[in-house]
Amino acid sequence: MLDRYIWGDTSRISPEAPVPVVEVLRESCTAGGAANVALNLASLGLAVALYGLSGRDAAGDELVSILSRAGVSYSKALQIPGFSTVVKTRVMVRSQQLCRLDTEPPPEHHCPARHGVVDEVLKAVMSADAVLISDYAKGIVTQSVLDQILAAVKSTGAVSVIDPKPKRKLHFRGASVMTPNRSEALELAGLLDTGRGSAFPFKQVGTKIFEEYDPSFLVVTLGAEGMALYRSPDDFTLLPTAAREVYDVSGAGDTVVAVITAALAAGLSIKEAVSIANIAAGIVVAKVGTAVVTASELSQALPPSLGLI
Repeated sequence: MLDRYIWGDTSRISPEAPVPVVEVLRESCTAGGAANVALNLASLGLAVALYGLSGRDAAGDELVSILSRAGVSYSKALQIPGFSTVVKTRVMVRSQQLCRLDTEPPPEHHCPARHGVVDEVLKAVMSADAVLISDYAKGIVTQSVLDQILAAVKSTGAVSVIDPKPKRKLHFRGASVMTPNRSEALELAGLLDTGRGSAFPFKQVGTKIFEEYDPSFLVVTLGAEGMALYRSPDDFTLLPTAAREVYDVSGAGDTVVAVITAALAAGLSIKEAVSIANIAAGIVVAKVGTAVVTASELSQALPPSLGLI
């Protein structure tokens, strides 16, 4: 998807309705959704191939241009004539998000079989060190796609990371890592989300998710509470957040899943991968707008105790 930002200022209320009048100062665009995950991976120096659908429209052309400049491989054959690129337009006033406008086709328009995406994905999987499935519940990730990709990954022994959307009700088992956020983890576990003021049921979540999905590792992002790394339902560690300033959480989850994938592909342990991802998220949330972390920023932020500098 394309993330578009309208930056402006406001000093008066509209005479037409009780809403602020925003004076537009500038506009900017960046890659969003799974494309933002790809940008994060490329920013860390990885060779990245991205598979997902966009339109052969102005937004799609802008998205392809952004990906190309970042060095992300994305086939123009995945730009579909007559298809509307998903666009999220955020109106920003004094670095604060005033509202978001979404433009997107219904999920059935994203049917991968209909557009011949699956064969291309499977070819790429066979030569990949890691495969990351970032599901934004737009329709491209189906049960059939998941089954075929995970079977291919199992045959190669590559790292497989799934960032799931529980509302899709997809069934999968045996990924290397699952990376839901707090509310997604509760939904995957079939538990009621009683709000951020309530204690997170670590043991119940771990037990349910490992029983149902059997990942090698589970990483739950908990916002201001940090991240929880599970090696099993009974073996979990809470890593406090590394963020010192929080300006915008847009895309922070994309950074986390990208850094975990990159670290595991490079041969680091899951504890090292999650520790680095936690630091990366702290860097990204201090930026305004959908942003990525660079290898240089991450290198400077890593503590000597990790032994990776």
